[in-house]
Amino acid sequence: MAKNLSGLPNQDGVPDTDMDAYKQDYEAHRAGISTEECIKYYNRTAEKYEQTFNPDRYQGYVMAADMVKKYTKDDKSIKILDIGAGTGLLGEQLKNRDFTDVDGLEPSSEMLKIATEKGVYQQYYCDTLDGKNVKIPDDRYDVVVSSGAMGEGHIPCNGLCEMIRIVKQGGLAIIVMKEGYLELVMEYKDRLEPFMEELEKSGQWKQLERTVVSNYSFGQNGLIFVYKVLQSGFKPIISKFI
Repeated sequence: MAKNLSGLPNQDGVPDTDMDAYKQDYEAHRAGISTEECIKYYNRTAEKYEQTFNPDRYQGYVMAADMVKKYTKDDKSIKILDIGAGTGLLGEQLKNRDFTDVDGLEPSSEMLKIATEKGVYQQYYCDTLDGKNVKIPDDRYDVVVSSGAMGEGHIPCNGLCEMIRIVKQGGLAIIVMKEGYLELVMEYKDRLEPFMEELEKSGQWKQLERTVVSNYSFGQNGLIFVYKVLQSGFKPIISKFI
């Protein structure tokens, strides 16, 4: 009989053996959680993060690194920013693929401390991506990539504006996230993809790929977005989504 934890939503597909770890993940994505609460949670649980998100449970960072390799034609000279770098799991995957010019942005100081010890990033930013300007110049990166950084209390819709701003014209924005969050996260429900489309219609970027993938995390589907940035910097737009 499948194990079910009362009050825990969206358990479909989660293996019984992973249910306790899934509950831990949910604590960082529960409905109504604020960004500040998320950061406190990650600071408190940083030492156990990789145990919870071992490769048997989470493949998002592998998928993200594969997308970088696919769309850059394996060009090792590119400058990459890992958004929501966590403990450096994606950074390790990029290093394994011989990408060496990689920076990391992560709001949890304790998570970033672990990532720093791995030596997979050239530069570190302890900051959120929430629509305000992070301390990164316009047109800084060839690629920005995030894996597992979308969710309740995580990157809001207006964080996409900052992604566009810091990517060079012709560069890439790659987002790997849980498919279910399009419905479960109120910030994203009927908002995230419509805002992505608004940004495309305004000439800011162009969608190159939208793919649903299996076994993203805890046996559940993931969603991969790949966008090409079409202009320098970010041109403000009027939108009901931000």
